[in-house]
Amino acid sequence: MGKNKKDKAKKGKKNNLKGSVTAAIRKLFEKNEESEFTHHQICTLLDLRDGALRQLAFSILQELKEQNIIQSISHNTFKLNQLSSYVEGYLDLNARGAGFVSADGFNKDIYIAPIAVGKAIGGDKVKVRIIRMGKERVEGEIVDVIERERTHFVGTIQLHDSFAFLVPDNIKVGTDIFIPKEKLNGAKNGEKVLVKITVWPKTAASPYGEVVERLGQRTANDTEMISILVNQGIDYIFPQDVIAQSEQVTMELDEDEIKKRRDMRNELTFTIDPFDAKDFDDALSLKRLDNGDFEIGVHIADVSHYVQAGSPMDKEALRRSNSVYLVDRVVPMLPEQLSNFACSLRPDEDKYSFSVVFKMSEDGKIHDVWFGKTVIRSNRRFAYEEAQEMIEGKDGDYKEEILLLDKIAKIFRKKRLKNGALSIESEEVRFKLDEDKNPIEVVIKTSKDAHKLIEEFMLLANRHVAEFIAKPAPNKDAIPFVFRIHDEPDLAKIELFKVFIEKFGYDLASTDEDKIALSINALLEDIRYKNEYSIIQSMAIRSMAKAEYSTENIGHYGLAFDYYTHFTSPIRRYADLLVHRILFEELTTKKHKYGSGLSDVCKQISRNERKAAEAERESTKYFQTIFVLDKIGEEFAGTISGITENGMYVKMDENQCEGMVPMNQLPGDRYHFDAEKYRIVGDKTKHEFNLGDKVRVRIYEVSPRRRQIDLELVVE
Repeated sequence: MGKNKKDKAKKGKKNNLKGSVTAAIRKLFEKNEESEFTHHQICTLLDLRDGALRQLAFSILQELKEQNIIQSISHNTFKLNQLSSYVEGYLDLNARGAGFVSADGFNKDIYIAPIAVGKAIGGDKVKVRIIRMGKERVEGEIVDVIERERTHFVGTIQLHDSFAFLVPDNIKVGTDIFIPKEKLNGAKNGEKVLVKITVWPKTAASPYGEVVERLGQRTANDTEMISILVNQGIDYIFPQDVIAQSEQVTMELDEDEIKKRRDMRNELTFTIDPFDAKDFDDALSLKRLDNGDFEIGVHIADVSHYVQAGSPMDKEALRRSNSVYLVDRVVPMLPEQLSNFACSLRPDEDKYSFSVVFKMSEDGKIHDVWFGKTVIRSNRRFAYEEAQEMIEGKDGDYKEEILLLDKIAKIFRKKRLKNGALSIESEEVRFKLDEDKNPIEVVIKTSKDAHKLIEEFMLLANRHVAEFIAKPAPNKDAIPFVFRIHDEPDLAKIELFKVFIEKFGYDLASTDEDKIALSINALLEDIRYKNEYSIIQSMAIRSMAKAEYSTENIGHYGLAFDYYTHFTSPIRRYADLLVHRILFEELTTKKHKYGSGLSDVCKQISRNERKAAEAERESTKYFQTIFVLDKIGEEFAGTISGITENGMYVKMDENQCEGMVPMNQLPGDRYHFDAEKYRIVGDKTKHEFNLGDKVRVRIYEVSPRRRQIDLELVVE
């Protein structure tokens, strides 16, 4: 045996010995969670008599201490560090079956090897034991499933002689589902079905389930939308007890309740919403005062009057946390009896509302703010398009009032931007659908003055509610509250954004932390009418942190507000319903029922918000594939919108649908992904493909099931 081989063999034996002793020491501590051990006791209990073994045990104890797996009670006495040894979090699985758990106290996700996932399914809340605290990553193993995120799955039946398996559509579920033949309920081989997990026996490799619905009777689009919802753990049907409770809610208002409220039914009031909206959360009222100032009311549907804390409707609303808006449907947070009828601020109907009423001058200076429960009556329902036409000069109902509100809104917006708020112009791809809910036209929805009018008054109400509850004042105790927070950008991501815009010949005026937003705004204003505006704005958004809900206030960077919350959409967001309850408690009893548990609720609704956003994105991708299904072989001009090691994404200019050109199908050279400069480069020709480049592509394959459009580059 050569010297190198001998050295490797010795090193291997040494590593095996260290691994064995480490495992034995950890097992000793984990079996005796409350016990304290000295180095001497450990060596005695593990029969480590040799001096070298005792020294190895001592060095292992020091490593376990550095990894926070054990803690030092005294110089030579140790105990299991239970706080860091076990953590709770949510599991995500990749296509290979490996898991990643996000948990408090860890900057990075905890890696779970496929063999250590156990009986957990992607999305579950799990208990994890930390098994290694490395410099590069933390590793763990799942020891318990605390809560199943979902029990229903959509997939395809694979039929065998005496049993079947469901192969889930979502490969990140991490397991097939075993279905006894008597639980198939008529499902055939290859059929798309909805399955419910009934049990997961300790000795079984897969969970057992039963078919609850055969989806073959539905349209293809309907089946795919259900699959998207179920894969995200979103129920598309309300439980019967929730429906039953909602049906008890009537449209009539109670006269005794009206007497407790500020009656504003005689004030000019109207709503401005999308033309196809059914749930009207908010309304504005306007009245000129004798001194020339204005009283402007922001009136929000009083959902908290109908949905009592702890009731079936409340529990279901928390479980959902928000409404979900897919291309062809809305999955509401509340049953339709409330969302579309009883709570919705429909025209010419008396409604309970929770209001923030401002007294202000025409230049936007606020002199007084009032919070309280009201009764209102909307005089007119406007679509955004109607209000926009009046702002642009067309005559219409209440034009003078809308122009005044638009003028004040623009003052508020200008002030926000001056204070460092980000100026982001939202742009959404929407589809016009035919009677069968198939896409027939792509519509780009942009934010115009009518949208910004409503947005500014909603921001104003949200900010003032947050300040009223949370802003420190003499003799005022802190109140548990739900903040909408947005962290400052990561400077490393801003540097990447700088590298990206340099490709277009641009730079940021400043990367000082307090000037980044102003610099990005200046850049976006300069390029507003250039072709690259959309992709640069998209990259600017990606460089920012994600907004979320929290009981710890750090302010809202994107809006440049020190205090901010969500108050204005309780029909479709549970956070707003919580804020209504907390505000009402502060205005009346001063006795606040929400305590430390509010933090967990914030985490839950933030997580569900991300799930809803993912479902909405996947829905859009699916309808994009349906829209181009009959366009295979056609050529389109496009813009490179994304670059990865697998290839480049191209957004087609004509229809705004996005597809991928695989790396191995780029013609004329062998190409590779340059991660440092975020580009694709030819090995021989050095030809580059960069984000924002204009290219011509041909659609050669479309897969609605995979939500994928495959493109090939057209060389001219």
